[in-house]
Amino acid sequence: MFLTGAPTTMPDLSCYTTNLLAHVTPDIPDVRRRLARGVRLAVRIDLPPGELAFSHHPRIDTTHDGRRLAYAGTRDWPTAREALHRALLRDRRVLAVANTRHLPWSPARDRSDAPHWILLKDRRDDQWLVADHFSALTPNGTQSPYLGWIGDAELAAALAPWPGPPSEVARRDVLALGEETTTPPADHYRWLDWAPANDGGGAPGTGTWVLDLDASLRHTSEVLRADPTAVARYVDDLWAAARHHTFKLAFDVADGNTDPARAAAASAAWDELPRALRFAAQSTARGRPRPGAVERSVDQLRTALRALPAPDKE
Repeated sequence: MFLTGAPTTMPDLSCYTTNLLAHVTPDIPDVRRRLARGVRLAVRIDLPPGELAFSHHPRIDTTHDGRRLAYAGTRDWPTAREALHRALLRDRRVLAVANTRHLPWSPARDRSDAPHWILLKDRRDDQWLVADHFSALTPNGTQSPYLGWIGDAELAAALAPWPGPPSEVARRDVLALGEETTTPPADHYRWLDWAPANDGGGAPGTGTWVLDLDASLRHTSEVLRADPTAVARYVDDLWAAARHHTFKLAFDVADGNTDPARAAAASAAWDELPRALRFAAQSTARGRPRPGAVERSVDQLRTALRALPAPDKE
């Protein structure tokens, strides 16, 4: 059964971060500001040619009593169902990993696979109350926030594992919390549970990373120019980066740290980047690579960002 009500949206964020914020806000009331202050585009630079990894923010989910989220999982649905129910009884909500292909309310249903975090909020017999705060215009259509009851079999389908995700998707999952996190095998049902926090040191993960935004954009542009087929694999990562950075700019303007006109120009340049990447990816698929379009869009963004105050002056 679908409900007409929907959870409050949190615009300008990826599906991971939107539902992460909804999940942790009761335990971390200032998490939105914590995120805004931590938004970054860290890029790993020691991967093979054509490969990229991104971290969009440091860990923001550490509670004041010293807990953090960690992946949990199991191969069979009955075990997963009972573990989710126990977590729901204990914490009153659970952040679970779904697949857009199997979500009844997703415009990607029966079209494309992608990990998608959703919130489980209640269970009554074989019915689960599910919330999805994500809102966006996607290549498959408009995704609207959702709140509704779905049956046990429908939830099992929604959370069904995606056994063979490509490397960029696997890296996206590993880094979804901001820093490298151990994930269950791809053939497991997955969710996130609370665990004692450990000090990861703030580094995004193993390997060599660039944390400076301008340098990260330069490296990304160079990789995409050298391998036009990589554009289609990483456009979602740059789309997420655009949403995170426009979110940060809105906070900067509200706090009086950034001139509204310059912030608007930077936001427009961020918004243009994924559009240019999708255009370039479609051209490459038709046999007409357009690396210049990617390079121009990145250069325009870098120019707009140089007009903003330096981070240490904000």
